[in-house]
Amino acid sequence: MEILSQIGSWAKKLTEIGISLISLAIVIEILFGGISIPFWPNLSVVNNIMDILGSLSNEGLLGLVGVFVLYHLFKDKM
Repeated sequence: MEILSQIGSWAKKLTEIGISLISLAIVIEILFGGISIPFWPNLSVVNNIMDILGSLSNEGLLGLVGVFVLYHLFKDKM
């Protein structure tokens, strides 16, 4: 059981790091807009998030249930 709790804590830390990196990417993209940033790859985090939300909304009730489940999973972990 010690191994499972350690794997769970690693997963939680990786999730927190991932959410922090996504938040940082959104802030950088908003601050610098269309300017080419030398260390930043040529991708749009905001557009990718909008595409994901658009695909969830196209799924109707199934997408809404998926968002609801993800929200409650993250709400309990944070």
